[in-house]
Amino acid sequence: MTTTKAIGTFDSPAILCGGAYSNLEALEALFEEAERLRIPPERVIHTGDVMAYCSDHEAAARLLAASGAHAIKGNVEEQLGRNAEDCACGFVEGSQCQALAVDWYAAADAQVTPGTRTWMASLPDQIIFTMSRRTFRVVHGGVNVVNRFMFASLSDADFAAELEDAGTDCVIAGHAGLPFTRHVGGRIWHNAGALGMPANDGTQRGWFSVLTPMVHGVRFEHRPLHYDHITAARKMRAAGGSPEYAAAIESGLWPTMDILPEAERRMRGRRITLGSVFWARIPRSEAVS
Repeated sequence: MTTTKAIGTFDSPAILCGGAYSNLEALEALFEEAERLRIPPERVIHTGDVMAYCSDHEAAARLLAASGAHAIKGNVEEQLGRNAEDCACGFVEGSQCQALAVDWYAAADAQVTPGTRTWMASLPDQIIFTMSRRTFRVVHGGVNVVNRFMFASLSDADFAAELEDAGTDCVIAGHAGLPFTRHVGGRIWHNAGALGMPANDGTQRGWFSVLTPMVHGVRFEHRPLHYDHITAARKMRAAGGSPEYAAAIESGLWPTMDILPEAERRMRGRRITLGSVFWARIPRSEAVS
């Protein structure tokens, strides 16, 4: 059964983020940015997968748990929280992504403490909140499938079906690791990107978003996250894990594109330039695709 936590109404800016991926340097940088922007932890939402490819599994989870930020289960929290044997990431059977996941998931499973495992198990699957008279649902992958990859190049029909299942004006999601905002029939699907792994664009940046209530709508602002990627990669190599992801931290390029549709594959190495998207408050009946 899906658990959903209602966190009320936000009447001032909030930070949307996800995919810390055991990258302590990136998560620390995110909270430093939040402080600089004067956005308190209770207006920060993490969309899951606090642990994954990098090396500071327990430390990253403890930082998020102690921060006061809102967090939901990703597939990794779900699996570790119930002592499962694999990450259930949704990778294709026999793919390189699946093979590499064996190493990092085993490392996370060995490092996570009983207390952190209990915290993960206690997290809600989804969050709902309101802003500027709009309703938002926070999920990890898809609305009904936690490890579904929802990429920007999918069809309007794919997004419309998910949004209909959500029953809200907007869905905030993670899992796919690439930032984008998609308009579908007057509704929004928004992915803030990942904090702990670059967006396959040849830069070392992570990504997060700032959501701001406006008089006549809501503004989504995609923001790059700069952090000490050199230290993060060095620690990954010292931990003895798969070197492919340490190289990705340094190069800004993913070691494999197994999960990507063709449109996203073609974007490999192209620097992402994303800014603000204003979502005007239009009655649903007047919205057009």
